[in-house]
Amino acid sequence: MRPLLRALPLAAALLALAACGSESDGAGRPCTLIGAAPGLSLTVPDGSRVASATMRVCWNGTCHDPRIELSPTSKTVSTGCDGDGSDAACGASASPDGGAAGFARVEGLPKAPVQVTLKLRDSEGRTYLTRRLDVTPKATFPNGPHCGEGPPQAALTVANGQVTVR
Repeated sequence: MRPLLRALPLAAALLALAACGSESDGAGRPCTLIGAAPGLSLTVPDGSRVASATMRVCWNGTCHDPRIELSPTSKTVSTGCDGDGSDAACGASASPDGGAAGFARVEGLPKAPVQVTLKLRDSEGRTYLTRRLDVTPKATFPNGPHCGEGPPQAALTVANGQVTVR
């Protein structure tokens, strides 16, 4: 009986350790280490005129001027399949679509209304669009909702002279 009593604390400790090592909520799906950054994304579907963008993001009396680099966007174009069967290999390639997109990392961005001033400039450095809007960033879930909440983000789109929040 005495060896059994000694084994009980060890068994309890091993069970507790196993429970602490779980990487998910028990739903059988592991959580990865994929992360997300707090900030605002910007998409300009017709990027023919935009050469650069700036943002000023303000809340609680402080403002941030995050760096944002725009890159060309693309669409996926099928290159076809080498057959019709279930084992056929199919391909695709990226083709420029004329848009531009970027991401402005904003440390400390809250899940509360912020004021964003967006400016777009052309290749001559002239500002051709200035808009101020209120945006409420939302939490991200880069590993899915079962793995916990990530930092807040918001997405802006500029089309036809209008800025919308996605």
